[in-house]
Amino acid sequence: MPFKMTQHHLGVAQVRRHMQLTNLKLWSAFKSRICVGVMAAGMLLLGTGATLAGDAVTVAALRFVSSGPIFIAKEKGYFAAEGLDVTLKFFDAAQPVAVAIASGDTDFGATGFTAGLFNIAGKGALKIIGAQFSEVRGYQGSAFLVSNKAFAAGLTELDKLEGRTFGLTQTGSSFHYMIGRMAGAAGIDISTVSLKPLQTVGNVIGALKTGQIDSAILPSFIARPLIAAGDAKLIAWVGDVAPYQGGGLFAAPKTIEKRRAVVERFVRAYQRGIADYRAAFIDKSGADAEIIPLIHKYVYADQDAATASPKIRDGALYIAADGRLDGQDVALQIEWYQEQGLVDKTVEAPLILDFSFIPALQP
Repeated sequence: MPFKMTQHHLGVAQVRRHMQLTNLKLWSAFKSRICVGVMAAGMLLLGTGATLAGDAVTVAALRFVSSGPIFIAKEKGYFAAEGLDVTLKFFDAAQPVAVAIASGDTDFGATGFTAGLFNIAGKGALKIIGAQFSEVRGYQGSAFLVSNKAFAAGLTELDKLEGRTFGLTQTGSSFHYMIGRMAGAAGIDISTVSLKPLQTVGNVIGALKTGQIDSAILPSFIARPLIAAGDAKLIAWVGDVAPYQGGGLFAAPKTIEKRRAVVERFVRAYQRGIADYRAAFIDKSGADAEIIPLIHKYVYADQDAATASPKIRDGALYIAADGRLDGQDVALQIEWYQEQGLVDKTVEAPLILDFSFIPALQP
């Protein structure tokens, strides 16, 4: 007997059809929400992963105590807290640090100012964005020393430097600038001083001890042992005669242009490192017991703690709060090097300084 669709069956069918459509809509909505949720979770995961992994940056540095704020920021997790994965590349002199930034091998660098560095910066290859060490009055950073032989022969004051020999690593170095400024302060024309480039600090030390040169400028951690051993005579501390901005923090222009937020985060971490450095060595709040072992991982790492710790403490040069740079002094340095024919006349301080990350030091 053929089946006959009754009004009852038709109503049941419509109900079932309605339920199927409703379930389908609910399932579609559920799938949409699942997809959105998965996408959101994925984006969050990616964001978290980026923070955990960190934005990779490379920093050029010397194994000097003046690089301490960078070492502290890395060891205490200040860079990591800013989402940065920092790799350090070490060099033996200031010039290679500048070259590394200019060539794109590193994003940042910190070292002393030299004529060569200013020439590289003048070509637009790097920007000075903050301060490293300074020579300041009342702080014993670098010392002007004379040999025992020269002292016995009458070189007992700066104003007696004319006609004498001065040992340095190379012309255009920070040692060259310091003696130029100190001689000028004493009324001595630097051209009357016989400069003896000896390539390495070790050679300078040896020549001073043996009287092969009359004078030299050496950092305090080297100068103090020489004085204590009677191997040289202290005439003056550089900061008391010719204070100046010794070094800076640098960034590659492309890093500033394309990764500005990264530079800002790097600077914040660097400033935290400076705060700890100053607490340990400048304010002398007792924090050196914690800070010296962190720096020791990078400086005098081949020596035991008992030997290295006093050297690290003595080698801690002055660094201004927050890494504020004395831009006016940098301009004076450029002019002085230009007068010596060591920096191109086209180099101008405003073109190589960037105070958008750290305000300038105010006089």
